[in-house]
Amino acid sequence: MSDIFSTPLAPILGIDGHAHVFSRELDLTSARRYTPGYDATLAMYLEQLQQHGLSHGVLVQPSFLGTDNRYLLDALRQAPGQLRGVVVVEPDISRAALEEMDQLGVVGVRLNLMGKALPDFAEPHWQGFFAHLAALDWHVEVHRHVTDMPALLSGLMPFGVRIVIDHFGRPDARSGLDQPSFREMLELGRGGQLWMKVSGVYRLGGSAQENLDFARAALPLLLDTLGPQRLVWGSDWPHTQHEEQISYASVVEQLRALECSPQLMRSLLIGAPQVLFDFAPVEA
Repeated sequence: MSDIFSTPLAPILGIDGHAHVFSRELDLTSARRYTPGYDATLAMYLEQLQQHGLSHGVLVQPSFLGTDNRYLLDALRQAPGQLRGVVVVEPDISRAALEEMDQLGVVGVRLNLMGKALPDFAEPHWQGFFAHLAALDWHVEVHRHVTDMPALLSGLMPFGVRIVIDHFGRPDARSGLDQPSFREMLELGRGGQLWMKVSGVYRLGGSAQENLDFARAALPLLLDTLGPQRLVWGSDWPHTQHEEQISYASVVEQLRALECSPQLMRSLLIGAPQVLFDFAPVEA
């Protein structure tokens, strides 16, 4: 483990708002869409942070581990203060179980709805679930293609929780900025409840150049509708399903290619994620 993780109050040099850790030896959920053939351990992740001048990170439960968050929670125990967690749980989970996770540094839950039926949030177990999240001041992270995002967000917003959208909302870069669902999603952000992860540029459906061009053109729209205070960057390490083409260095280069101002870059890497993920306000 790097020396910069030796204290829970290490200076915040930069926060990676989206990454995963796992081992190929873990039991995987039978409903998985992907099976990793390699390890992405906490030690490996911390080394990536150090190599790229970052100090803190947010671990998101990968879909292929289902609701077994033990590996993620153990990682949080190993690097207290430097890591936060976003878990995947069943909506009928007890408040006591959520509170235990909260003590370890969990700050949100992920609804990874890729390839799944959309849930009916009017059902009683969802009502109680979101009440627990609101009481804990956790956010809800949503992963879904943009076509369904406006309806999904409209169903979530009445619960009053902060909502974090994964990977630009997963639009198709080849369809450009005028996709109606993309525009509708952004308009919903004007109410102040939505946050966006500026991450996964390579997951936007087009060629590398098309994806980057879309992300660069979308950024002013995100700034207009959500504001810099609700945009966070994430590496999406270890880039599952894209491991052969993408590396931590390449996503850092993609971030630089967005040509952000120094003020926006600081907001993406420190200001906004520090608030969203509840990191202690310690400066270098």
